[in-house]
Amino acid sequence: MSDGAAWGDEQPDVLGGPWVARTLTLPPDDESAREGVAPVATLVHRPPRHRRAVLYLHGFVDYFFHPHVADALDAAGWDLYALDLRDHGRSIRPGRRPNHTRELAGYAAEIDAAVALLRADHDRVALLGHSTGGLTAALWAHARPGRVDAVVLNSPWLDLNKPWFHRVVLTPVLRALGRVAPDLVVGHLHPHYGRALHAATGGEWDFDLAWKPHEGFPVRASFIATVRAGHARVARGLDVQAPVLVATSDATGPDDRAHDGLLTTDSVLDVAHMAARAPRLGPDVTLVVVPGGAHDLALSPAPAREEYLRAVVDFLDARA
Repeated sequence: MSDGAAWGDEQPDVLGGPWVARTLTLPPDDESAREGVAPVATLVHRPPRHRRAVLYLHGFVDYFFHPHVADALDAAGWDLYALDLRDHGRSIRPGRRPNHTRELAGYAAEIDAAVALLRADHDRVALLGHSTGGLTAALWAHARPGRVDAVVLNSPWLDLNKPWFHRVVLTPVLRALGRVAPDLVVGHLHPHYGRALHAATGGEWDFDLAWKPHEGFPVRASFIATVRAGHARVARGLDVQAPVLVATSDATGPDDRAHDGLLTTDSVLDVAHMAARAPRLGPDVTLVVVPGGAHDLALSPAPAREEYLRAVVDFLDARA
């Protein structure tokens, strides 16, 4: 690749056979200046079986551990490829701060490379982004018209889940801190949603707590500044030309305490923000509301999980 990025060979993945992983070595970025460690991204997939493919982008404090999503797509004639973005999950490296970026647009390098790789072997390619990955996917698709045939956003982070004062008055302060004190820790995740998901604490899912810790990773000023810049860009209106599906839960739950609805409401983001911002993504946006859905709709309890996956497959089959 002319930009210095290069794919490695396929290696067995932590999910076990037949899953494999390919590492993409990326050019140095701002984080490289700290310890001299170049970033990598990781593409995870099973042997391709179809002429259509979906590229999955995870959220903040997240990585791909969703083979059941691949199963649902495979049954409908779609291969799933998942990209662990730089400094997330399989792509975490010593000397680099996990889950941190100063610029969401920097992820375009690995998304570009992954989409090009999928295009070489597939006639149709769709992008599926969750939470922060949904915001990143929307911004990428706006900047790269014609690269993918459809975009699916699973509970995308399109606005800050805070009161008006934080969203309007404090945002300029956060953006200024991102410039003058980029490494300042300004927040963290609450652990309740992660604990509700994990098998060791009563949930259905067995994910690596080193890659997805319940308490998350530090939220630094430069990270929240670039996220808020992305939110502002969505608020002004994007022009994603591919058909877009926005899927949300039907209710928002509190994120700062344990409660009975942690997995049957979106207890991370505000679904009203997603519904309000969805029409601003482009000219062809479909909103689907999943009753009883969790923040990651793919990890919802049944039957919400199946309803979400059915909505994704139906949309891709009809529109991609």
